[in-house]
Amino acid sequence: MQNTYQTIIRAGRPWWHIDWRELWEYQDLLRLMVKRDLTAVYKQTILGPAWFIIQPLLTTIVFTIIFGKVAKVSTDGIPQFVFYMAGTVMWNYFQGCMNKSGDSLIGNAAVLSKVYFPRIIIPLSAVFTNLAHFLLNMVMFLGFYAWFFVSSPSMRPTIGILFFPLLILQCALIGLGVGLWIAALTIKYRDLKFALPFLTQLWMYGTPIVYPASLIVSPKWRMLLWSNPMSFVVECTRWMFTGTGTITLNAGVISIAMTLLVLISGLFLFNKVQRTFVDTI
Repeated sequence: MQNTYQTIIRAGRPWWHIDWRELWEYQDLLRLMVKRDLTAVYKQTILGPAWFIIQPLLTTIVFTIIFGKVAKVSTDGIPQFVFYMAGTVMWNYFQGCMNKSGDSLIGNAAVLSKVYFPRIIIPLSAVFTNLAHFLLNMVMFLGFYAWFFVSSPSMRPTIGILFFPLLILQCALIGLGVGLWIAALTIKYRDLKFALPFLTQLWMYGTPIVYPASLIVSPKWRMLLWSNPMSFVVECTRWMFTGTGTITLNAGVISIAMTLLVLISGLFLFNKVQRTFVDTI
């Protein structure tokens, strides 16, 4: 006697209910979407994955020239190339997760209106797709880091580098949480799609990527700095690899609290909107 399975889709479930078991059952779809996105990115390109190395490399060179050589912004004794590249690599991963997750509903409306599957699968696939790009960036960063490690005796990693995977996870969760907010809000407010590049640029300069957190001395502005969870991620990355950075327990607690707040609220808002987004898209 053959076993039969039934999947019951209930529209009446409350918006705060997230079916994690169902999400686990669609893990094969998640893998297929990640594979599809990676293939689509590299298709019909001459340099292929090299683009994800060229972009942060050129950005680091520009930052080194403008902020390091011309403006002479302090890097707290960290070699300028390592300082700017560490921040750029982490920011690129966050931005990639945020942008791709933020486009998950509108960008896939044609599919989502015809086939049922957990909608959260699409923004989740963005996290893993951009993780592959992040690993390419890290290979490049570690290459330059090794060079400066040999030539600069004062730059040494800390024991905290063992927890670097947790920092990567936090970076991914921040990008996912903000992306879920964007995905939910752009369904009704399309203006956000046009304002997003400008807001992202402002956020980047509000994060200590081109300057160290030590330059912010006012308690009021320092509290504002750490309320941006990416500030701790970037500064802690530098501290882990170089032993230099403005890291405090309060900054870590605030950053983790903000990360959880953005992620959990984003999940609930996304879950609420995705139930009826086809009617308003």
